[in-house]
Amino acid sequence: MLTDAGFIADYRPHITRSEILEIIADYEVMIVRSKTPIDAELLGKATHLRVLARAGSGTDQVDMAALQVKNIALINAPEGNRDAVAEHAVGMLLALMNKLVQADAQVRQKIWQREANRGYEIMGKTVGIIGYGHTGQAFARRLSGFGCRVLAYDKYKRYFSDIYAQETSLETLWQEASIISLHVPLTDETRRWVNTDFFNRFLHPIWLVNTARGEIVPLSSLREALQNGKLRGACLDVLEQEQLDKLTPEQAADFEWLTQQPNVIFSPHVAGWTHESYERINRVLVDKLVQLTA
Repeated sequence: MLTDAGFIADYRPHITRSEILEIIADYEVMIVRSKTPIDAELLGKATHLRVLARAGSGTDQVDMAALQVKNIALINAPEGNRDAVAEHAVGMLLALMNKLVQADAQVRQKIWQREANRGYEIMGKTVGIIGYGHTGQAFARRLSGFGCRVLAYDKYKRYFSDIYAQETSLETLWQEASIISLHVPLTDETRRWVNTDFFNRFLHPIWLVNTARGEIVPLSSLREALQNGKLRGACLDVLEQEQLDKLTPEQAADFEWLTQQPNVIFSPHVAGWTHESYERINRVLVDKLVQLTA
């Protein structure tokens, strides 16, 4: 796509950080995924860099202050994977509330227990969306056919009610929501934000969906909320520490406990990573890059 748009592109999927530091001075544009930290050290060597492009939506690995000092433009592609994330969130929620993972495992073992696998419907529930950007809006659109009430809270937006969701306060979500889905970025403000105190504010037990960032919800808080009944279940596409061989002893204990719970389902940070979104993310980035450098 870049070549067709007139750029000279070097594709280096296996490049190491030390190699990036050696060659970055030669480049005007750098396109990265989420596992490449962009910090002051790297930007200090990027003497000709004009544009940093993030192949995805999250920018938590980017030192924004250092980027501004260097006057380097930043583009990302939340439009590219919003539909993938929304579909995955709905899929996980349906699987959780209908006990599909548990039921499938039991039937494979010739265990036929209908009552033990009785599920719940989304219809009639109040769903709270926290963060009403690209993915939050896409999730709300997917819920429109389920006959549920959709409320949305976004600290940084106002007057955004639409046909899919009604703008509300965080306090209202705590009082009225049965289901909560997180669609906020990881920042200093949101890191460990959805913790024990947060869960304890809900009037009713909730189902939680997290396809945003794992560091927003500590594993210890998930465990405690499930144990004390504040959480009815959790859909986790992301984890506080996704390098599972690097969990702290406390995290390892909490993670092991969570894996034993039938009302917790996991996926390996793939909500936004479909075959279609892979191409769409790149198309969005190339189109934005063309517009920026025209």
